[in-house]
Amino acid sequence: MGSLAGKVALVTGASRGIGKGIALVLAEQGACVYVTGRTVNEGDYYLPGTVGSTAAECNERGKDSGGRGVAVACDHGDDAAVAALFDRIKADEGRLDILVNNAFTLSDDLLEPKGFWEKPLSNLEMWDVGVRSNYVAAWHAAKIMAPQGSGLIVAISGFAGTTYTYSVIFGTSKSAVGRMTRDMAVELEPYNVASVTLWQGLTLTEKAKDNLAKMGNKMTTSITSMTGSTVEHPGRVIAALAADPEIMKRSGGEFVTAELAQEYGITDVDGTVIPSARATRGSPIWQPIMKEPT
Repeated sequence: MGSLAGKVALVTGASRGIGKGIALVLAEQGACVYVTGRTVNEGDYYLPGTVGSTAAECNERGKDSGGRGVAVACDHGDDAAVAALFDRIKADEGRLDILVNNAFTLSDDLLEPKGFWEKPLSNLEMWDVGVRSNYVAAWHAAKIMAPQGSGLIVAISGFAGTTYTYSVIFGTSKSAVGRMTRDMAVELEPYNVASVTLWQGLTLTEKAKDNLAKMGNKMTTSITSMTGSTVEHPGRVIAALAADPEIMKRSGGEFVTAELAQEYGITDVDGTVIPSARATRGSPIWQPIMKEPT
């Protein structure tokens, strides 16, 4: 059995990319993983991947550990759909142990080097699905986790939390996620529910590979010069966090995924040790709440 046998997880935005990689690892470790996303049919999006295909791969990866995938088409900008998702998890599983808030809408002109006033206000969609959606999902998750007295909420962020990256809205979104997750930790601590933020470096998602191939010259050089990780690398770190009996000591903190991986002795799928980009990209702001002055 895997280290997460009997655990129930929800990974948002997992049709492809980082979310998919995380879902596969959690299933491989024995978790029942609810996979959400907006792509139901191949061809609905310009890149491959659907919620159904991710769930099917979760079933395959979890066949020896008891892990499985459950596909749920869900737009995390739709509060009613999100409420229905959590109602289903509670009804079918009776618990929720891990929430990974990964869903994030990237504007089409993200890489265009224009001033914020030259870009449309519709780019605020990154706040709708990326910040507000994190709060809504955590709100529902906490209603399950707090009464059961356990749980882990993980937000996926990055160095844009402190270093200018691509756009005002993008950077502000990532900064907001870190502060939100830290303050949630304060209020969740009495219920033994942990809340942490992971800072990703360059992750070789389908979108990142496509962008590198088509317009790598527009991407931030300090990002493209990093050693990129696979989409499963953060999943390995999250699995270790979820199995860590002292996870509450980390609650409220922002952590560089590569640094946590080294702490836990985790490599990428090919054995590569992913280096931290702290020296060139900046340092996390929020420390675990147990380390903060009272």
